[in-house]
Amino acid sequence: MLDPDSGISLTIARIVQRLKGSSLHSQLERQARVSLHKPEIKLESLKEDIKDFLKTSGWEKKLQNAVYSQLNVFPSPCHPAAPPEHMKEPLAYMRKAQGSWEKRILKSLNSMCTELGIPLAQKRPASEQKELLNKWNEMGTDEPDLSLFRPVYAPKDFLEVLMNLRNPNYENGDQPSFRNHLGLIQVPLKVKDIPELKEDFTELGLNIGQLGIDDSAQVPPEFFENEHVRVGQKVLAEQDSAAAQQYVRQGCPTALRADLWALILNISNQPEDILYYEQLKSNVIQHDLLVDSLIYKDVKLTASNDDYYFVFEDYLYQVLLCFSRDTSVLEHFTYSSATPPKSYIRGKLGMEEYAVFYPPNGVIPFHGFSMYVAPLCFLYHEPSKLYQIFREMYVRFFFRLHSISSHPSGIVSLCLLFETLLQTHLPQLFYHLREIGAQPLRISFKWMVRAFSGYLATDQLLLLWDRILGYNSLEILAVLAAAVFAFRAVNLMEVTSLAAAEAVLADLSTLKVMPLLQIFLFATVT
Repeated sequence: MLDPDSGISLTIARIVQRLKGSSLHSQLERQARVSLHKPEIKLESLKEDIKDFLKTSGWEKKLQNAVYSQLNVFPSPCHPAAPPEHMKEPLAYMRKAQGSWEKRILKSLNSMCTELGIPLAQKRPASEQKELLNKWNEMGTDEPDLSLFRPVYAPKDFLEVLMNLRNPNYENGDQPSFRNHLGLIQVPLKVKDIPELKEDFTELGLNIGQLGIDDSAQVPPEFFENEHVRVGQKVLAEQDSAAAQQYVRQGCPTALRADLWALILNISNQPEDILYYEQLKSNVIQHDLLVDSLIYKDVKLTASNDDYYFVFEDYLYQVLLCFSRDTSVLEHFTYSSATPPKSYIRGKLGMEEYAVFYPPNGVIPFHGFSMYVAPLCFLYHEPSKLYQIFREMYVRFFFRLHSISSHPSGIVSLCLLFETLLQTHLPQLFYHLREIGAQPLRISFKWMVRAFSGYLATDQLLLLWDRILGYNSLEILAVLAAAVFAFRAVNLMEVTSLAAAEAVLADLSTLKVMPLLQIFLFATVT
């Protein structure tokens, strides 16, 4: 066990190391040098005077936000003696399952590559480069023949893998299942109960003002909204990431949401960020990857057919194609249970010096992947900023929804939390659905894997994502999934098949997220 002092020292050392390589570090150095020429900087109190200058000029706040961002993204340090894979995933059987799943994905990708006779990557001819550059802002008008391409996997394939997960230490055959859990997920992970969730999500309480609630007995909605907007403007003026994260737990006013999310994620869209995006765009123009066709296919199958998102088709191609080339995304694999796939230069198979990550960002898109980007298009219209926000959302949250891990925000824990909440608080409904072959997780899994994108109305989805950012956790997805079943419980008790249950829950676009969450968490008898 790592003692608190050692843990803090390790955390500080790691953050200092990471920030040393950032543009913020060079900017701070430059500002400190500039300050030396100011008359108020005295040699005898040089250190304190420079600190005061950085504080009054706003650079201290930028440094605090950068440190806070690092603390939010990276896990607590492991014991120094722990092997590096423990930072990725502490449970060996989870690591093994993730490794097997990755092999299966790669097999699917390679077989498609062989069947179609298409290389994983190739340089585009000059004429094709010019054509792509000219139509960069209208790629949605392009209709390539994608009939032979298929998604590498869909959420239902991933669910089958999670259903077969077992902890070998529990496989003794004496018990029918751990803790009499009757759901599809059969691994012994600790998940929260309603009292613990109430404590974690205190700000969602019935007596606390919320955006997304039409009426409240305590405070007239207009009064709360006006006051909440005023506070939000003050938070933005202060440029404090921690204050913004606390603020959005009660929801973001529509006019402030884009700026508040950028502040929480520490995205400022500096000239060097725009230049980096342009370099990624240049890489897309120059080289054609097999995953490009998978991205095209996914957008065509999902967002292009969605009433809310079809207008953003061009943005989705731009962001996702650039994302596939972004090697900075590889950094998240230090704290993800996943490992980036490798490819070898032709004729050099198995020779590590000729190995490259494929795709360059290490992430193979699956069916529905583009729906992680689509809602963000409502908030950001400048491609480089939209790109940075999505990339940060992905490396903080979304990667956990398609990798096997024991993390509390990982998809395995979310599935188990959802099933446990239903089994505990709606046992009759849970048992009824189980008996008719309509296990609730078979219906809700796709909602959680996509973070409800494409299922809820956009205004409601953004209110939900406010809370994901505010609590720095995906657990609210499982709570909402259980709340939806609770809301439709009367209808679900009358169904007699999986198809009928799916029909009852087919359309979530009329649901109001915040009342559902409040009633389920704070009006449920525990």
